[in-house]
Amino acid sequence: MARRAGKDPTDAEQAETPSDRSASRRAMVDKVRARVAQAVWIVCVVAALFLAVGALCIALKANPQNALVKFILDTADKLDFGVFSRGKDGVAHFSGHSHSAMTKNALVNWGLAAVVWLVGGRILERLIKP
Repeated sequence: MARRAGKDPTDAEQAETPSDRSASRRAMVDKVRARVAQAVWIVCVVAALFLAVGALCIALKANPQNALVKFILDTADKLDFGVFSRGKDGVAHFSGHSHSAMTKNALVNWGLAAVVWLVGGRILERLIKP
């Protein structure tokens, strides 16, 4: 006599219990949290990289008329929170309009902003990650 599917006693034993479902949901949530934490860390590293490359462009006297250099400098200006700007509003301000003063302003202020991005990103990653 043929058995019907689902009526086999071994199928009942293999049925998923509520604790199994909750464990699989927890594993899925942990996986999603790990991916989100990874994405947050990558965003923060990219922001710090823009700030570092922007300071390097200033130090190397890169042509500000170049589209790529302009994009990097504009992006770095937006990522510095206004607290770490290259102008008079920055944390450190070296007076003068010489290239040396501009380089020091960019390196110190954007360097500090990059460190803030990296530390903040690492803290957020640890808070989000399971």
